[in-house]
Amino acid sequence: MLGEPKRDRAAERRTATRREIIDAAWQVARDKGLAQVTLRDVADRVGMRAPSLYTHFASKNAIYDAMFGDAWTQFLEFSKAAEADEPGTSRAAMRYYARVFFDFAVAFPARHQLMNLRTIADFTPSPDAYAPSVALMEDFIARMARHGVRSQDDIDLYVAIVSGMVDAQLANDPGGTRWSRLLDRAIDMFADNVGITSERSRP
Repeated sequence: MLGEPKRDRAAERRTATRREIIDAAWQVARDKGLAQVTLRDVADRVGMRAPSLYTHFASKNAIYDAMFGDAWTQFLEFSKAAEADEPGTSRAAMRYYARVFFDFAVAFPARHQLMNLRTIADFTPSPDAYAPSVALMEDFIARMARHGVRSQDDIDLYVAIVSGMVDAQLANDPGGTRWSRLLDRAIDMFADNVGITSERSRP
């Protein structure tokens, strides 16, 4: 029809190729570990020669940067979808959101490492890659405020507890339940500390 914008097929192909490269990098990270991602391995998985990757990414760290943004975008979407099933009481909501993050993190250890542990020594995410993480935290702070937790110290403590439980699970019982089964107990201790002492919603 007249007036319809023409598709930029070249841009679509570039976007699709970048997506394929990021997916391949995740596959390498899952199979070999995050630090073992190489341009050669990524290129092999997408049927390219390694130098051809530079058409799409300036360096291996640029691939890590895209992966970082992709990981936080994945969790932002996962977390927003989970909000529909938020329990109606504050303590239950605290346990629920801890579980949402915990299960997402332990499902893919290499992704969690890139998102949260800074295991790539010379990699710092760009502002664009970091943006989904910032959006996630703003959303999380609003959720916590709904349940009466507004102090930054309290929010930091909650994050530290959940992240620590994830790290203990992955380090000491990968694939198991040793720390997973203690998560609700840890969050109940947090709720008691901040004054959410019953299953009723905090005003």
